[in-house]
Amino acid sequence: MLMKSIAAGLAGTALLATVAFAQNPTATTEKSPTASTATTTTTSASGEWRTSKMDGVKVYNEANENIGSINDLLMDKSGNVKIAVIGVGGFLGMGEHLVAVPYEKLKFVNEAVAYTGTNPNAKPAATTTTGAATGMDKPAATTTATTASASSKWYPDHAVFNATKDELKNMPEFKYSE
Repeated sequence: MLMKSIAAGLAGTALLATVAFAQNPTATTEKSPTASTATTTTTSASGEWRTSKMDGVKVYNEANENIGSINDLLMDKSGNVKIAVIGVGGFLGMGEHLVAVPYEKLKFVNEAVAYTGTNPNAKPAATTTTGAATGMDKPAATTTATTASASSKWYPDHAVFNATKDELKNMPEFKYSE
């Protein structure tokens, strides 16, 4: 029985090796047409954000008050993001008021918002920067491990928009056209 298992394993390995060798291109002196015409612009996307991860990113105001979250990003035909749809209020999507704000008015921050409440049982934030004052133009005042984990998650920690929750609720409601 053991000999049959070993023989079957060797036969399977031989079949897989044959398939693997068949996939290797043969060396030729002329260039293939696909190799010369197909080029890629980048092979790495470090520092870029995935739009699929932007859905749900919290939005704070300058006073570090949570005023909503990003529900959608709208772009023009050339692929530039122009509008951020922010959901304000509601609970689990019910009663939420959607507003459209210009994307360039949002300031994205990689550092976590520092806890400023008075609850003695609450745990402090991982970093000591508030984010609202730092923006993307200043280096983070965090440890290397915190900065490395923030930059590797493919989306910012939060966005900052200069408005209160009531001001956003009073803005015209955004509706997707049919």
